Amino acid sequence: MSYKTFDISRRQILHGVGATSALALTGCAATRAAPSTRPVATAPDERLDQIAYGMFEHEPERATSAGVDTGEHAGLRGRLEDQSAQGQQEYAQYLRWVVDQMDGYPEGSLNADQLTSFEVVRSAFRTAIDGFALPYGDVAVGSWRNAPYVVIQNVGSYLDLPRFLDTDQPLSSAQDVDFYMSRLNAIPGVLAGELGRIQSARAMGVVPPDFLLKKAIGQMESTLADARGGTLFVAALKERLAKAGLPTAQVDAAERAVTGPIAAGLAAQLEELRAQAAIATSDPGMWARPRGEEWYRWGLRASTTTPLTPDEVHERGLEELAALHARMEPILQEIGYTKGSVGQRMQALSQDPRYKFAPGDPGRKQILDFIHDRIDWITAQMPRAFDTLVDPRLVVRRLPLAEEPGAPGAYGGAGSKDGSIPGRMWINLRTTDLHRKYDLADLVYHETIPGHVWEGEFSNRLPLIRSVLAFNAFSEGWALYGEQLADELGAYDDFKVGRLGYLQSLAFRACRMVVDTGLHHKRWSRAQAVDFFVQRNGSKREEVESEVDRYCSWPGQACGYKVGHSEIVRQRMRAKDALGAAYDLKAFDDAVVLGGNSPLDVMAKNVGRYIERARA
Repeated sequence: MSYKTFDISRRQILHGVGATSALALTGCAATRAAPSTRPVATAPDERLDQIAYGMFEHEPERATSAGVDTGEHAGLRGRLEDQSAQGQQEYAQYLRWVVDQMDGYPEGSLNADQLTSFEVVRSAFRTAIDGFALPYGDVAVGSWRNAPYVVIQNVGSYLDLPRFLDTDQPLSSAQDVDFYMSRLNAIPGVLAGELGRIQSARAMGVVPPDFLLKKAIGQMESTLADARGGTLFVAALKERLAKAGLPTAQVDAAERAVTGPIAAGLAAQLEELRAQAAIATSDPGMWARPRGEEWYRWGLRASTTTPLTPDEVHERGLEELAALHARMEPILQEIGYTKGSVGQRMQALSQDPRYKFAPGDPGRKQILDFIHDRIDWITAQMPRAFDTLVDPRLVVRRLPLAEEPGAPGAYGGAGSKDGSIPGRMWINLRTTDLHRKYDLADLVYHETIPGHVWEGEFSNRLPLIRSVLAFNAFSEGWALYGEQLADELGAYDDFKVGRLGYLQSLAFRACRMVVDTGLHHKRWSRAQAVDFFVQRNGSKREEVESEVDRYCSWPGQACGYKVGHSEIVRQRMRAKDALGAAYDLKAFDDAVVLGGNSPLDVMAKNVGRYIERARA
């Protein structure tokens, strides 16, 4: 069987990025130039690189995460995003400038890949511009975590920066230590910027639900205690410096920064959260916030990259849930689960000892062995589903013990663009009771191959801006499509109960469409939302309580998963209908994944181009 493989390394790509961006961005690396004064590259690939580095001027952390804060752009490694209202509006101004420049570009001169990239950038930036125009909230530019509350239980620098500086921030040279200290000393300004925005939102009447504030206050108290005790940032810094064999001379300065201005910034945020909690209600949805319905319509559009209304998403979720349960019914009957709703029977199945892993360390080993076995199997099947193959570096790791209590069952993603960080699947092994033998395989395919790790390897080989911009509906829709491919390739042919786990996974995402719109549009209570998951889908109450809280702080995000999956499947049917005998699964899968992470309308255009090529 013949197939194509990528033969260009990530480092070669990055070398090219550095060369073109050097031409495009002379003079604007140290300070952000006003959009009207920025030099504009004329060649399309150079312009795309210029746009990426322009983004990094406003979000320097993303340059570090991508591994491109090097050479003339090394100064980005010592800066943090301006979280003040003014800083956010300056970012919006840059996005508007980019869109204006792109609107005047002669697209007839672009090849198909360049045209896709231009379409992706324009769509992402226009959506973000509309988000910045709203009077409150946090806008993720070409990313997934849009939030009406700038500081809450899963949003805010008090959560993001400790993990970022402890894991993503390089520390391998004396200069790296200087950059680290520069970012550490910038944190009080970041916290103050966020504080100003949440105080402004409260003045408008925008206060998070009380149950979210309770979680956020507890977490902030813990973070503040670590800061005042001199361990926040400092403990990890000491450990990393010792591991790298670097001098520890700046540890004392780091500790003074943490126990002084950083602790003061956290204390001010905590005081504001407590003031909000004193006036908060239990209403979970955006409908209860000023201009909340408008905010939710935007959040839903940003997450799904479609114009679907809340009512349309809600009804689709109900329809898809019913269809999936209809597919689960005969399997449940066949294995002897004949009475009760699908949800009730799936709850009973979850207690069947045949499908549980052993408790304690023996079970943890069983789980890790199972994951590696499934990765080996699915990797061997990839030539049956794709013409273009990648060989992703992939490691499976247990989540850090401190993170396990509040973390999901697993998550994963591709490695860094420069190859220094491998793709990873993080598995929560707090208790082996989190996993079942009938649903763990599906989780593996979602997080690794053909899901997030596999797709991310393709995106890493696209122009820099395409590796930076990611869309929830495509990312998660593709991972669900990866689950479907695994089923179609025979993953459950000899284990039908495993297919139940796969179908329940899809049904869970259909439930998300119903619950998210129920909370924010149909005025459901938190209890109604939790009960829907438990009663209709057989989900574990403990699991879905934290899920529902996430939907309250990230309105719309949960809807992107199944909307994205359904659209990929719809485009596959479109290609089948249009091409008939000329349709080829591998060619279709290539068309979607090689088109890169993109809004769903751009993905549809890529499928249309595939259809035209196949007809020629």
